Amino acid sequence: MSNKWRSNAVKGVMAVAITAAAFGVAQNASAQAQVTAKSVPCDPYAKYDCLDSYLGDGFWNRLTNYYKLEMGKDAAPADPNAPPSRSEDFPPAAMTTPPMPFTEWPNGGNPGIGVTVPNMVDSPFMNAIANTTVGQWMIDNHIQAYGWANAGFNFSTNNTHGGNAPAAYDYNPNVPVLNQIVEYVERLPDTVQKEHNDWGFRLNLIYGEDYRYTTSYGIFSGQLMNKNFQYGFDAVMAYFDYFIPSVAQGLNIRVGRYIAIPDIEAQLAPNNYMYSHSITYGYDNYTNEGILGTLAVDKNWQVQAGVTAGTDTTVQHMWTTNTVACSQLYPCKGATYNQNNGFSSTQTQGMLQDPGAKPSFTGAIRWNSDDGKTSAQAVVNGLNSGQWGYNNLQWHGFTLYHTFDEHWHISTEFYNEFQKNVPNSNNPNVAAMYGQGGMVNGVPALPFGQFAYNAPNLAACGNTVALTCRAMANGSVTYINYQIDPLNNLSFRPEFYWDAQGQRTGAGNAPLGAGVYGNGSAVGSGAIYRNYAFGWQHWFSPQIEVRPEVAWYSASAPVFNNGQTRYQTVWSGDIIWHW
Repeated sequence: MSNKWRSNAVKGVMAVAITAAAFGVAQNASAQAQVTAKSVPCDPYAKYDCLDSYLGDGFWNRLTNYYKLEMGKDAAPADPNAPPSRSEDFPPAAMTTPPMPFTEWPNGGNPGIGVTVPNMVDSPFMNAIANTTVGQWMIDNHIQAYGWANAGFNFSTNNTHGGNAPAAYDYNPNVPVLNQIVEYVERLPDTVQKEHNDWGFRLNLIYGEDYRYTTSYGIFSGQLMNKNFQYGFDAVMAYFDYFIPSVAQGLNIRVGRYIAIPDIEAQLAPNNYMYSHSITYGYDNYTNEGILGTLAVDKNWQVQAGVTAGTDTTVQHMWTTNTVACSQLYPCKGATYNQNNGFSSTQTQGMLQDPGAKPSFTGAIRWNSDDGKTSAQAVVNGLNSGQWGYNNLQWHGFTLYHTFDEHWHISTEFYNEFQKNVPNSNNPNVAAMYGQGGMVNGVPALPFGQFAYNAPNLAACGNTVALTCRAMANGSVTYINYQIDPLNNLSFRPEFYWDAQGQRTGAGNAPLGAGVYGNGSAVGSGAIYRNYAFGWQHWFSPQIEVRPEVAWYSASAPVFNNGQTRYQTVWSGDIIWHW
């Protein structure tokens, strides 16, 4: 055997060995990469397609993983293949949430024309069931179920039950409270596309102390008006939407019960900057039943018009009657009245269960700037004859929003509201009428006489002769906001509220049925309120938020702590946990 042959053989063996070794290293590297890939989950924020594998299997596992995924983030992972979420020619979004409670300037009564698409709510629950048959059916049919729990506490300079009132939403001092557990089931119409008509619906259920501020007379209202339960249930929204894109820039028609269209603030906790609410918001109208049309005239202008059954009352009250005792306030034909108390001792008559429930007009006009930084809206709500009713407020108001830069923006609101023919608490005969809790010989003195709680207040009119008068209130509230970063915002809330006859807040006054006028005395006057509040909103993720704050209140009459003081300070805070 030649040396040359030996050399070539050695070289061949070495080449095979090197090749085998290289192949083995490659196999080991591949196996190690597979192990690493399995042990280190992907990042859906970098690669959205792996979201489902990141969440894994099983409801609780997927739910927990979704909360972990968003922790410390200011938004959900974005789907690069999602359809457009905004009409191209509409102004850009005003805000981001977090840290703000909204992305569009508040504008009730419509799903947001040009800015609403199906399945747009970031819901841990929907992601947790997305791999199930039911979940996939809901997603395919653009139906979402989601909600939140909201609980808070306060420390107050007051010490009596209900002592923080007329400050609303944390009226009991020095206690923790379950404010609201809320569940939505909804289908959002696609208002971005222009090719076809679309439809939607919403059913919103609430349980907690905040039901007191959503109650509509005739819908589960006995919990509050008859029994004054601390916690109660309500169906705040139950409506149907029909969207027609071919009319101007889009027309939405809403039918059912919905949140009244005015205001910066709202009953639903995540829709507010702060935990507490202004007095301005606490004593205006909350919900309407009826039909409302919203038309986007162009990218800047929007108009709304609708007919409702009044405010915070049900449609059937427009024809439902009660038997009431005849009085000088609401006389029977041909009746004579006792001069001591103004009542006929023998006659009764039928009267509308809620005299304020009647066909009423709601309308609004809104302007948005091209850059989306400024919005102005003028609103009238629930306009009719103005007859004193459960909450028949004739509401006229204006809201203005403006962004100064990436940190500062301001939201401000002014309104006037009134009712006519409100019984005068300063009239001795009227006072005597309520000496038996609003009842005479077992018959209600007025339609609301059967309610021991939360019935409409009387008015402290300007003289003791008038049986009734026009009761009026003016409110002004502003939120000055500084966004520290995408997860933190600071809000300062100055407020002025003038309850001229005390009818809204009950200042120097008493609610119908309270039975405090037994001595026939004439008492009462209105009040002027000032409120300065400062709050911090911190988001741990788009699903978890805390809102500590402090608020100072003053009044021109001793109304706080159940009429003992003109001033109060309330430290409070809450947590909102979404699912």
